[in-house]
Amino acid sequence: MDLVSTDGRPRCGWSGSDAEYIRYHDEEWGRPLHGDRALFEKMSLEGFQAGLSWITILRKRPRFREVFADFDAPSVAGFGDAEIEQLMADAGIVRNRAKIEAVIGNAGIVATMAPGELDALVWSFRPLASRERPVSFADVPAVTVESTALSKELRRRGFRFVGPTTMYALMQSAGLVDDHLVGCWRAA
Repeated sequence: MDLVSTDGRPRCGWSGSDAEYIRYHDEEWGRPLHGDRALFEKMSLEGFQAGLSWITILRKRPRFREVFADFDAPSVAGFGDAEIEQLMADAGIVRNRAKIEAVIGNAGIVATMAPGELDALVWSFRPLASRERPVSFADVPAVTVESTALSKELRRRGFRFVGPTTMYALMQSAGLVDDHLVGCWRAA
């Protein structure tokens, strides 16, 4: 189903009937997001989402924020073996060692960047040309030239869990692209 409505407002069908998903769709997804900490958080959560549903991550987001020091990169970069073991034992998050270690490693990279550098880097890959608003989910790509280029640049810098599909999801959620469907009340 491409559009759904639980309250008279047509929405992108992925928002379904879950109250948190609807709130996320209405208030966050596709809205421009700036700031190194905010983008580091989003990048980290998108990495954790790989292979899982976004609603799983969204429901666990408060705990992720708590255990990852509100995604303060210098703090997370200082995590060692003891913190990794605590995270691996925490049922409130996704307990995947490779993803946890990637977030810690990525935090180390972000911590060495100048203030605003991650924001500028991510937003430098915003598509220059707008495309037609998607009519259905079949019109929404999983990967684009820009998400592939962003992924390549991040990997060149040493980031992990930043593949092209994950980076396109980041671009959607952080508002670099607007994939709200034709007919959705949030469509620009």
